[in-house]
Amino acid sequence: MPIIKSSMKDLRRTTRRTARNRAAKGKVRSSIKRVRVALASNKADAAKQHLAEAAPILDRAVSQGILHKNAAARQKSRLMRQLNRLAKSSSQADSDIRQR
Repeated sequence: MPIIKSSMKDLRRTTRRTARNRAAKGKVRSSIKRVRVALASNKADAAKQHLAEAAPILDRAVSQGILHKNAAARQKSRLMRQLNRLAKSSSQADSDIRQR
């Protein structure tokens, strides 16, 4: 425990910032997880909706300094790529069913 007043204030400030950053990181993780769960269960519509909700959360984390901008861009890119693959495969399956 610090003795100097300014160090005590710094400790309080760090505690507040840590709590805020931890909450924001948790929100980012859970939003990404929702998209991944929807992708894993082959629900393209749900994944698209969850991704639309997750993208601004990632952008907000970047603006708050919680994530690096390239890390957020990489996450969004990977999720979009998986969603596009799922949508493409489901549309091909739909067209195969219609042809039969």
